[in-house]
Amino acid sequence: MILLLLGSGGREHALAWKMLQSSKCSTLFVAPGNAGTATIAQNVNLNITDFQDIKKFVLQEKVNMVVVGPEDPLVLGIYDFFKNDPKLQQISVIGPSKKGALLEGSKEFAKEFLVKHNIPTAKYASFTKETVEDGCDFLNTLTPPYVLKADGLAAGKGVLILSTLEEAKVELRNMLVAEKFGKASSKVVIEEFLDGIELSCFVLTDGKSYKILPTAKDYKRIGEGDTGLNTGGMGAVSPVPFADAVLLEKIETRIVKPTIDGLQKDNIEYKGFVFIGLINVKGEPMVIEYNVRMGDPETEVVMPRLKSDLVALFEAISNEELEKMTLEIDERAATTVMLVSGGYPEDYEKGKEITGIEAVTDSIVFHAGTKLEADKIVSNGGRVLAITSYGVDFQEAIGKSYQSIEKLHFDKMYFRSDIGKDL
Repeated sequence: MILLLLGSGGREHALAWKMLQSSKCSTLFVAPGNAGTATIAQNVNLNITDFQDIKKFVLQEKVNMVVVGPEDPLVLGIYDFFKNDPKLQQISVIGPSKKGALLEGSKEFAKEFLVKHNIPTAKYASFTKETVEDGCDFLNTLTPPYVLKADGLAAGKGVLILSTLEEAKVELRNMLVAEKFGKASSKVVIEEFLDGIELSCFVLTDGKSYKILPTAKDYKRIGEGDTGLNTGGMGAVSPVPFADAVLLEKIETRIVKPTIDGLQKDNIEYKGFVFIGLINVKGEPMVIEYNVRMGDPETEVVMPRLKSDLVALFEAISNEELEKMTLEIDERAATTVMLVSGGYPEDYEKGKEITGIEAVTDSIVFHAGTKLEADKIVSNGGRVLAITSYGVDFQEAIGKSYQSIEKLHFDKMYFRSDIGKDL
């Protein structure tokens, strides 16, 4: 099969690495890709939200399947674009329909879906500019800390957790009236704060049946001890040590199954990944959020633990035959540590030469924000590389990642040295 993978991050490098292990994959294009995907696949300079451009390319190259990495093309309706075009209908798209993508594209839609299908989640209410004062009244009924979420996509930065009522009211007005996150915060969801430890559950579905991929836990904050600003993710561990058989059974029966059943009941077409952000509150799993694609950097630990043929799984998804497939999972633990640009997640410089990649032998180096410049690999984003290792347990794996990092260098390189310490 000829495949096109959309995206340019560490998630896409990890997906490409896994897809290329399949005997079903004859050619893999990655658009736009990065310096890592350039070494294993064919990078193509396409704008992933320009569907006409993508159409021209897939017809010209006789592409059989499009795998969508990030959320933007899904929320904009790439699945429906292919399905409704007679010339494109035969091409499989791995990702949900536009309606399905609302689970990530709209926090309000996701909360309504959760409540409707009796899936455990925090109590909430949503507000607009016109009802901002009602929002302030609702805040009065909650106990601190206060959680404010921009309804739309805000590149992972639209969630604020605030410790005082005054701060929460100021920020609510900033989001709704001053448009702090632009259009994304024209509506804001206020939630009660759930106290517990977070983990992520990844599911593959053809809209009818599902397969649960390995669990993972990522680390969102820039600073050691989970302090400072939120980032796209500074590292991840899989499996999650505290996710025992009892918790996993609760996650499947109370959350995964009702989610897939809910998609069917609501006639939502969904063929792809469901990423369920969970919190374990005293042994009871509750949903914080849905994403409609794989997480990053979790993909960099989940894909290395998947022994099954990923392209065969994608094929089964598009043919609605996923229930016939079995998942094989590597027993070993996998961990990843992100190397980021100095200053990230705020202002940072690009174009820093990266050295030492070829010296890494005990880990997999997944590229995130990188590009080729002449014969050099240079930084091209906030999160630059993800260093993934296997181990008997996560402690051994994380030790290997940190040893490999000692061989790598770029100007102002930063990473957290405490990934997995809280476990």
